[in-house]
Amino acid sequence: MLRKLGAWLLAVVVGYAVGTVAATQFVLAKLGELGVAVPIGDRLGTTVFDLAGMASSYLPLVAVALAIAFPVAALVVRFRPAWRAFGYPLAGAVALLVLHLALQLAIGFAPVAGVRTTAGLVVQMLAGALGGYVLLRALPAPR
Repeated sequence: MLRKLGAWLLAVVVGYAVGTVAATQFVLAKLGELGVAVPIGDRLGTTVFDLAGMASSYLPLVAVALAIAFPVAALVVRFRPAWRAFGYPLAGAVALLVLHLALQLAIGFAPVAGVRTTAGLVVQMLAGALGGYVLLRALPAPR
């Protein structure tokens, strides 16, 4: 049980970190498109700031989304063991997709600015998929 909790926690941290870094870079890229120069030092500083600053709001949301998605994936994998390799990454991707769509429906706009484009949303799904892959690799292999 403790190993599963540790695997989930690692998946959450990876999904959150990759998603946050990507969202930050999408916002900074938009500034660049507007003609605002964003030096590498500012990019790094903003990224670190966002990783710390979004931890109180976005991190718990990612944690809840993955806490729902991964047990569902585990149930499916129990009956379809061959789906294990893509089941957890798919669950992570769908979890972050549903998270962002639900937030947008609930408050009327995407609160994570880097997700306001299709590309931004897809990258968030990839962050969730990476979290699912991390969970897959961290869990013990089935017997």
